[in-house]
Amino acid sequence: MDAIVKFLEKHQPLFDKISRNIYLVAIKDGFLSNMPIVLFSSLFLLLSTLPAYVGITLPSEVLDFFNKIYAYTMGLLGIMVAGTTASSLAMSMNRRMPSGKSLNPTSCMVCAMCGMLLLSVTNDVVSIGGADTSVFETGYMGTKGFLAAFVAAFLTVNIYKVCISHNVTIKLPKEVPGSIAQSFRDIFAFGFSILACAFIDLASRKLLAVPFANLVSALISPLFSAVDTYPGMALIEGAVALFQFMGIHGASVVMSPINAALYGNTVTNLEVFQAGGHPSIALTQDFTSFIGGLGGSGCTFIVPIILIMFMRSKQLKAMGKASIIPVIFGVNEPVIGSAQRCGVRGGACPASSLS
Repeated sequence: MDAIVKFLEKHQPLFDKISRNIYLVAIKDGFLSNMPIVLFSSLFLLLSTLPAYVGITLPSEVLDFFNKIYAYTMGLLGIMVAGTTASSLAMSMNRRMPSGKSLNPTSCMVCAMCGMLLLSVTNDVVSIGGADTSVFETGYMGTKGFLAAFVAAFLTVNIYKVCISHNVTIKLPKEVPGSIAQSFRDIFAFGFSILACAFIDLASRKLLAVPFANLVSALISPLFSAVDTYPGMALIEGAVALFQFMGIHGASVVMSPINAALYGNTVTNLEVFQAGGHPSIALTQDFTSFIGGLGGSGCTFIVPIILIMFMRSKQLKAMGKASIIPVIFGVNEPVIGSAQRCGVRGGACPASSLS
């Protein structure tokens, strides 16, 4: 055990560097910014499915209403994640830009959302009521399009960085209002980003006859199929715990790159269930949140209970009471942060309080 601890301590700078990687941070922030969508839309998914389990049949109009809310929130999550990921990455990238030059996070966000659509959405013409109607194939606008969303976000921000750094912009006189000048300043960066996404998707469709989003999913699906085993899931959760042990937020490092597959597997299970089948994919966001990481990525579900029931220190009992509700919902930062401030790790709390 001592050898393992020494090895981890020796390589902690590397782990710290990984956890601070601006691309991983952007993915994490991109997801967190959209959590209201996930939480809110999930409520309507429950309302449309749970009544059937207790023998209640809802009117079709009510079910259509619930499903519409779910489809136009969770069903568009991929587009939203593309935008928020690009915005977060642009703000991080600005810290590395030369003095006097910066990226416009809002413009990057809009551009990434457009690029994600180009990489993932197919436009078809169908007959509706006897008339030809142009429609979007929406399958990759949601969680299935996450990888395309990340590609669009990263590509957009880096193209913006190159254009702004090398003054590939349209400069207007100082008398022009700032908002208007900013719009013209981003025209080249926006155009190059959109064209890059369009050409990538065009190449994918011409060479392999699939949209880029489908191509990426097909290429990595064998990898995630191999991980969807007991040893594979143990490896993932063990890696999260390992980083937590090193004082690094494990979920940010390990889960961010595979969140696309986790949410995609959840949607696949839902489709199988709605078709009357038995969902068989275990490696999902629900598993990692409510089973593998019970109480948060630090698995601290039991800690507040121990503090409340067995500690004699009023300080520790108060810490347990303050953190038990967040921990129940998978947020363990309050109990970890409180423990560090209290000095449990540093030995500042009296020994008698820990008995």
